[in-house]
Amino acid sequence: MKHIKNLVLASVLAALACVATLVLTIPSPTGGYMNLGDTIVLLSAYLLGPWWGAAAAGIGSGMADLIAGYALYAPATLLIKAVMALLAALLYHALGRKRWALLPCGIVAEAIMVLGYWGYDGILMGSLMGAAVGIPSNLTQAAFGLVASTALTLALKASAYVREEFPSL
Repeated sequence: MKHIKNLVLASVLAALACVATLVLTIPSPTGGYMNLGDTIVLLSAYLLGPWWGAAAAGIGSGMADLIAGYALYAPATLLIKAVMALLAALLYHALGRKRWALLPCGIVAEAIMVLGYWGYDGILMGSLMGAAVGIPSNLTQAAFGLVASTALTLALKASAYVREEFPSL
């Protein structure tokens, strides 16, 4: 029964990651786009833990790329967002799931995002120097995702009901 519950929750968070990614898209100089999806990527990590959180983050974000017409980015997005959630959740658990731990966990995850897209854009462009033009927009997205996910996670963590339903939190 727990497996089914985790599957359903991961599916809902994947759908939410997809919607959060698509609700506001701002084109970036490298051909990608900035969005609100990192908020749900990190929230998925904290709520569901490393494996289910990674699945929700990667699948939901990858689906958004497919829907938005960025199919070229979908494989990279699936991997980058899954790794973001996986590492954020593992680090969060290693740091004892403390409130203060959300900041370093989010920073590590967002660094993975910035470096991951820089590398992928570098492969697509054939130049890491050329791909560096996308770093500022990815840093902007990272900052928003970090702040929004931390605020949302702290609000949810304050609820005894949510902590009971999501033991990873």
